[in-house]
Amino acid sequence: MSNATLITAPVSRHLEVRNVAESIRYYRDVLGFDVRRDVATDSEPAEVVLGPARLTLGSPKQGSVVAESTVYFEVSDVLAMRDSLMARGAFPSDIDDVNHIKIRLFGVDDHDGNLLLFGRSFAVPNDAIEQRSLRKVMPELPLTDVPAGVAHYRDILGFSINYQQRDIGVMDRDGQRLLLIARTPQHTGIGSCSFYVQDADALHAELIAKGANVQGEPVSYPWGLREFKVLDPEGNRLSFAQTFE
Repeated sequence: MSNATLITAPVSRHLEVRNVAESIRYYRDVLGFDVRRDVATDSEPAEVVLGPARLTLGSPKQGSVVAESTVYFEVSDVLAMRDSLMARGAFPSDIDDVNHIKIRLFGVDDHDGNLLLFGRSFAVPNDAIEQRSLRKVMPELPLTDVPAGVAHYRDILGFSINYQQRDIGVMDRDGQRLLLIARTPQHTGIGSCSFYVQDADALHAELIAKGANVQGEPVSYPWGLREFKVLDPEGNRLSFAQTFE
C-alpha cells in the first residue's frame, strides 16, 4: 500500500521553507509526495501532493523569519504509514494515543521546523445492536451505619434518597445511582466507584463548601482526565473525573 492510498482526507496547506529546492527533495524522496511544481515564483509557490493532500511551499517575505506550522494528515493505518516513512529515511516520533481527542498519531519534522502529524481516530462507534443487555451500573458501598451514610450522601454529597431501609440506601444524583449496603461478613472492607463529570473544579468547590472529605485538589493527568477523590465517613472512595482537551 502506497503512502498516497494511506491518506484518507483532503488537506491543503501552505508552508514556509528556507530553501524550496531542498524541501522539494525532502517531501519527494523521504515523505513520498509527488511534485506538481518544483519552482516557487512570486505568483505561484511550489506544490507537492500525496493522495488527497496538497502542500504548497514557498519562502517567507524578505526580512521575515520562517513561520513554523503544524499539518495533520488523516490516514487509514497509522503503523503502516510510520513504517513506510521510516523505510524512506524519515525519523518519525513514537506512536501516541491522545485520549482527550481520541486520536492515535505520530509526528515528523521537516527541515524548517514544520510538524507533520499522521493519525487516525480510535473513537470508533460500537456496532449497532438490536437490544442492549446492560442498562445501568449501580455500585454497592458497604457501611456499618447505613442511616448515617444516607444522611451524609444526601446532605454533603448532594444525592437524593430514592429508597431507604435500615440496611440499604438507594441514592441518586444527576441520573446516576449507587447503593449503600450494610457491612456484613460477606461485604467487608471499603468500596469505590468513579463518575465522569461536566466540571471537576465546580463540583470540587461545591463539595468543599459542604464539608466533604475531599482528598486534595483536582489533578490533570496525561491520559486526559482531570480528577479528584472524596472519602465518605467510612472510607469508601468516590472519584470524580472530567475529560479535558
